[in-house]
Amino acid sequence: MNSKLTQSQQRTICAQLRRVKLKLLYKASIHGFTGAAFHQRCDNRSPTVSVGYNNSGFVFGGYTKQPFSQSGQYVNDDQAFLFTFNGENLIKYPVTNPAYAVRMIANSGPYFGEDLVLVNGSQAVTYSNPGNYYNFPAAQMHGNDLNLTECEVYEVEESTELERPWRTVTWESKKRTELIEYIKSYKPTVSSVTQPRVLLIGPVGAGKSSFFNSVNSVFRGHVTSQAISGSSSTSLTTQFRSYSVKAGREGKPLPIILCDTMGLEETKGAGLDIDDLSSILKGHLPDRYQFNPSAPLHPEAHGYRTSPGLKDKIHCVAYVIDASKVSIMPTGLEEKLDAIRRKVNLIGIPQLVLLTKVDEACPQVKEDVRNVYRSGYIKDVMQEIGSRLGVPLSCIIPVKNYSEELELDMNCDILLLSAVIQMFRFVDNYFDELSDRMSNIQTKD
Repeated sequence: MNSKLTQSQQRTICAQLRRVKLKLLYKASIHGFTGAAFHQRCDNRSPTVSVGYNNSGFVFGGYTKQPFSQSGQYVNDDQAFLFTFNGENLIKYPVTNPAYAVRMIANSGPYFGEDLVLVNGSQAVTYSNPGNYYNFPAAQMHGNDLNLTECEVYEVEESTELERPWRTVTWESKKRTELIEYIKSYKPTVSSVTQPRVLLIGPVGAGKSSFFNSVNSVFRGHVTSQAISGSSSTSLTTQFRSYSVKAGREGKPLPIILCDTMGLEETKGAGLDIDDLSSILKGHLPDRYQFNPSAPLHPEAHGYRTSPGLKDKIHCVAYVIDASKVSIMPTGLEEKLDAIRRKVNLIGIPQLVLLTKVDEACPQVKEDVRNVYRSGYIKDVMQEIGSRLGVPLSCIIPVKNYSEELELDMNCDILLLSAVIQMFRFVDNYFDELSDRMSNIQTKD
């Protein structure tokens, strides 16, 4: 049963109620636009958020901490409120007379005072009569469109903040310094490669370019934006770019190259072409190659490497996924990611997932990024993306990129640096596997 309320709208409602999450109890299009169906699913459940939807695009409803019943009585609730959405913003209308906040009517859905009723009289309609116990402009609330296309009721559950973090992280400046020094001094186990290449793959707007900018910022000592990043419905990255991170403004390049690609798009013939991906993985693609979604790379293209060396190949793939969009990932996008993962598996390149925007996905993490491994919600998201992409939880790393900040934050730095070190571990796995294959070939000879 999929909720019609978007992740963003759910987060906005949860932010009003503090440290909670929503569980869908009743969906009229599935259970029926009747009072009986509503009461069967929702009686004795509390607190709840009831939401109506109409053809005019309005999303509106009410909150009550009182459990529903069929008593016919009014119930007192000084916390009750009605609401509507204006874009992503929630407009709230608190109860003006708490003694009449909610009424328990058998043949209707959620019944707020005498002001707003969803599924009124077991019909797919809204009853609206503002000014009794709630004040709201009808046009702002529902656009005067009283026909319901959907009605949902959610139970409000306490947030699953975990007593102890399920991954151990040391949040100290000394740890940050240790991680930086480890990265600076890292050397691959293969002498012909001084800078392992990590390919960043992900949907448009997930934060691939921002991840490079953020790692670069840590080593520059302030927030930078060398790679083009931002919000757009189509990829802002149109070239294949390989970025080297420097230790300081004029420092030595670090032992890693982050390769950025066009964003993935769900439609065919848009975004990164899967045929181009093979060329990237095998090291054929030159830096600044201009992508053409309608035509994959040809060996005749300018700068095409016909005989790439080991140093030109990709040694680790990192999928960059927006934590706030995991549950609404389009099927087409999921299928593309699955096809890519299979291709990368065949070539034998280790794969991990960078889960970005964890602060946008969970208010608890927005409050303090150190809550990232205390958040049951973030763990659920990580498990969901793991099952969707077929990767274990140990291969999923949550990070927060720098986007609006001007100054660095030690805790964000620690997450970003930990992600880079995890990439190094995966690179080591790649070279170990390569070494084992070479040993087997020599043994057979």
